[in-house]
Amino acid sequence: MTTKANFLKLIVFLLPIFTLAQTATVNGIILNDSNFPIENVNIKTVYDGTKTNENGFYELKIPANTDVVIEFTHISHKKVQATVHLKNGEVFEFNPVLKVNIEQISTVVISGKKRKDVEGIITISPAVIRKIPGANAGVENLLKTLPGVSSNNELSTQYSVRGGNFDENLVYVNGIEVYRPFLVRSGQQEGLSFVNSDLVENIEFSAGGFQAKYGDKLSSVLDITYKKPNQFGVTADLSLLGGSVALETVSKDSKFTGIVGLRYRDNSLLVDAKETETNYDPKFADLQSYLTYQFTDKFALSFLGNASLNKYNYEPQTRQTNFGTLDDPLALLVYYEGQERDSYQTLFGALQGSYQVNDNLNLNLVASTYHTTEEEHFDILAQYRLGQVNTNIGDEDLGEVEFSEGIGGQLNHGRNDLDALITTLEHKGTYTKKGNEFKWSVKYTNEDIRDRLIEWEVIDSAGFSINPPTIDAFNDQPYSPYEGPLTAFQNVNVKNNTQINRLQSYVQWSKKSNLGAHDVWYNAGVRSHSWTVKGDGIASQSHTVFSPRAQFAIKPDWNADMLFRISGGFYYQPPFYKELRDASGQVQPDVKAQQSIHLVIGNDYSFNIWERPFKLTSELYYKSLSDVNPYSVENVRIRYRANNSAEAYAYGLDLRLNGEFVPGTESWFSLGYLKTEENINNRGAIARPTDQRLKFAALFQDYVPNLPNFKMYLNVVYNTGLPGGSPSYADPYQYQNRLPDYKRADIGFQFVIVDANKQFDSGWKKPFKDLSLGFEIFNVFDNQNSITNTWVRDVYSKRQYAIPNYLTPRVFNIKTAMRF
Repeated sequence: MTTKANFLKLIVFLLPIFTLAQTATVNGIILNDSNFPIENVNIKTVYDGTKTNENGFYELKIPANTDVVIEFTHISHKKVQATVHLKNGEVFEFNPVLKVNIEQISTVVISGKKRKDVEGIITISPAVIRKIPGANAGVENLLKTLPGVSSNNELSTQYSVRGGNFDENLVYVNGIEVYRPFLVRSGQQEGLSFVNSDLVENIEFSAGGFQAKYGDKLSSVLDITYKKPNQFGVTADLSLLGGSVALETVSKDSKFTGIVGLRYRDNSLLVDAKETETNYDPKFADLQSYLTYQFTDKFALSFLGNASLNKYNYEPQTRQTNFGTLDDPLALLVYYEGQERDSYQTLFGALQGSYQVNDNLNLNLVASTYHTTEEEHFDILAQYRLGQVNTNIGDEDLGEVEFSEGIGGQLNHGRNDLDALITTLEHKGTYTKKGNEFKWSVKYTNEDIRDRLIEWEVIDSAGFSINPPTIDAFNDQPYSPYEGPLTAFQNVNVKNNTQINRLQSYVQWSKKSNLGAHDVWYNAGVRSHSWTVKGDGIASQSHTVFSPRAQFAIKPDWNADMLFRISGGFYYQPPFYKELRDASGQVQPDVKAQQSIHLVIGNDYSFNIWERPFKLTSELYYKSLSDVNPYSVENVRIRYRANNSAEAYAYGLDLRLNGEFVPGTESWFSLGYLKTEENINNRGAIARPTDQRLKFAALFQDYVPNLPNFKMYLNVVYNTGLPGGSPSYADPYQYQNRLPDYKRADIGFQFVIVDANKQFDSGWKKPFKDLSLGFEIFNVFDNQNSITNTWVRDVYSKRQYAIPNYLTPRVFNIKTAMRF
């Protein structure tokens, strides 16, 4: 290649940078009242102009370091004006909503960078959530495509973040903390996530280093905001996995708004495709509402309510799992008797009053109650044969077990019941003065939990009972008689009546300022948390922790659009009821709060490729954990030791590239590296159960250029194997086996029949504002992913075999979405 050619390539590469040095860029997607894009919106300034494309996307170059008035006009919508003042090379995303019958604010003044980027918070569009395919479609399905967020179970909505477990994630809806069921032990029992995607207006997620205003958990924050409708509308979604309906309404004077959502889900499509033949009758349903009333210009009242009923009836019949190697193929055949009947019923209500004293002071009072009654009743007898498989091609018994190496049985019995009532009263406030923002809160919580845990397991091999792992004596029948007592392999029988009183508070300060020509942001705060554990037969114990946290961000006055931030502090997780209960079911009131010192260093780099916006987000993090409460994970059930006997650490790097790989659509690619280890009782460092070493994920949206109404959505996740290939009762220092890597791709196709740009004045399509048909393929490549192993013993060699419990294979689904 000649020097001249190299020079020309260098000029082409550097040209966008030179352009950024002279101008700034405003881009975004223009939406209507229904949050759908509007085509052919005129966008103009005194310097230049443009129009939105068929996806509502626009991009406009403007002069830097000057006030520029941008006007957005459309023949059927009200005009919007925005005054923008941007620096050299700055790219600002502005997504105005053009309304039909409601007057717009005359001028919107925009200056500087989005605040959520400064706080290290990822914002996700609700429209993307409703389109991306997944066995458990919703907010959590999308979170699993972010770096640092991991899950190896598509049947579960639970996730771990940067080495934490499922119990270390905060979830808020309209500023109110929400909870999950206690007794769920497998993903297929979970039913519905609390968050209803049809009601969502805004989604924010932080993977660590979050502010003091968020509660006391070690890993992450998911902050959901539900809609306040501005017109009447009905949305419905139907598929082979269930359906949902959402109703939006607003009064004539706009003082009252309401949105109500009803959902029903049936996992039979997924469970019936698994290797276990069952009679499966699940009923997962919930009803949610968010109502608001604006009494005066200063005072408003809102109500958030949820009623959920999940019934899980499971009657396994047979199972065959083939495993081993080509040279030594093996199979496990299981014949079942019995059934499992579970029920999880929750009621949640929160009343929030907001009073705007003046332009600088806002006060809030929130009262909420959460009540859950949970039943887990099962008696299942599993009788198994373990043997060699016939591999003779052409033989009529091909694939059948022709020689049994082991036979046995397993009887599981459970009568677990839980009743929990959690009541909260909280005051929150915000005060701003001269660029300083102060936030504070005082919160009281009472947790009253009644729990009965009766559970035992008997394991039999070739007609002889197997001793529990706590007994050293080994059954050697039939070769020598065993004279010890017959004991269940596992046996738990306990009743707990526990009360926990908590008093939490925080205060934090935020400010935007300048450091020379550079923009800087400061945030500092401290939380306190005091709690007392007491109950029947439980000695009262009280604890208090303080959690200082801080953030600093700087946007240098460079030609390149860069943002740097650093955050961290002391993060505590005072134990919830599950963390107080040890492996035998006993409540240990002296369990201390787990402590984690966070340090997160991040960078956002915004740039243009193909004249379209992209952003590369990088975060390097380190956590030093003490007073760690060790635990084991089986499917999605976590069992704690409740003794604070470990120290741990976690560090890693998260990378995410998002942008318009296809014009007018947002896609992203995520890459994460994590290492987390713990030292239990000074025995040395071993991998934690959530040591998800490598993670890659991609979310990609596309459409056919000549047929833009035909769209494609791809969701890809790859996670390296987790520790968990050993029995849950095994000593983790002797067994550190890992499960196989998790590989999954889901793809969805959607054909848009009616939308904002394609309306009909007559015929059967007239009533619809939006209508689309979709087809989805879950697990496109039919990968065999496993979440746990079943352990069976060969009576002859005394060898134990790990039989993988596979998740869902390839499954097809059809769906439709409509809005009236």
